[in-house]
Amino acid sequence: MDKSMHPFHSLTPAFIMDAVESQGFLCDCRTLALNSYENRVYQVGIEEGEPLIAKFYRPGRWSDEQIVEEHRFCLELAEHELPVVAPWVNSAGETLFRHDRFRFALYRRQGGHAPEFDNLDNLQILGRVLGRMHRIGAVRPFLHRPVLDSVSFGHDSVRLVTERFIPSENRESYVAVTAQLLAMIDRIFEETGPVRLIRAHGDCHSGNILWRGGAPHFVDFDDARTAPAVQDLWMMLSGDRHRQSAQLEALIEGYSEFFDFDPRELRLVEALRALRMLHHSAWLARRWEDPIFPQTFPWFNTVRYWGEQILALREQLAALEEPPLELP
Repeated sequence: MDKSMHPFHSLTPAFIMDAVESQGFLCDCRTLALNSYENRVYQVGIEEGEPLIAKFYRPGRWSDEQIVEEHRFCLELAEHELPVVAPWVNSAGETLFRHDRFRFALYRRQGGHAPEFDNLDNLQILGRVLGRMHRIGAVRPFLHRPVLDSVSFGHDSVRLVTERFIPSENRESYVAVTAQLLAMIDRIFEETGPVRLIRAHGDCHSGNILWRGGAPHFVDFDDARTAPAVQDLWMMLSGDRHRQSAQLEALIEGYSEFFDFDPRELRLVEALRALRMLHHSAWLARRWEDPIFPQTFPWFNTVRYWGEQILALREQLAALEEPPLELP
């Protein structure tokens, strides 16, 4: 695709500063692009003030109602003094703004570094924060944002990849392993039975948590959705089973101080991991016409990539057959 035809091509420094200044700020002509692929995010210098973070939303991904609902959730958490980076609110009470054809939001800059998930003390602190966050998330449902389920993350992802992207030499193996994987995921969800669904961050990997002053700060709620509580916990677990059990114990010890955790959800951990794997490949496929994706992920859509992906999915299929982690 011609770069000049992609919508994000028009996000020049001048455009970005005009957008920020439309909300009453005076820029000092410094703009810095930050790592972001789904949307475009910039640090923008402000005259006589701290820099702001300007987030320009990918056209067509979320509706206005879905974005505003995410913002309101962040503000609700911030009102309860939770360490989240919420959007800036103007004098009219608005958080979502428009400039030309783009929608954008502004945030204060938050420093910090990635948390150490191997540190059990850190995990206990993270558990406390997530327990408080989920206690608030369970108060009311999302009305506009989607539910994390095996259809949208799994079946739809496999269908897209199979129809449009996977090389012919990998197709048969991919179809076979994903059919087994999806059947197992659906069976696990059915056997687990109904679990409490809450408003969740949805994407609690280390890149979305900034550690500063001995405490975590949660950023980027762009993937916030209705999900089981364990969706915000399992990405903090790594290593062998013994290590993951210790990590889980530390997380839940802190979490349970503020909110009850349903141990049945542990059966969903590997199913949710599998869905994330399937969804990630489909995400790359859906965004392939955005020039930044071929530049950043040049290995995607190659025979080697899909061969490695099929192997990883087979390993994940084996993980689904293992007994789930248990709380002491």
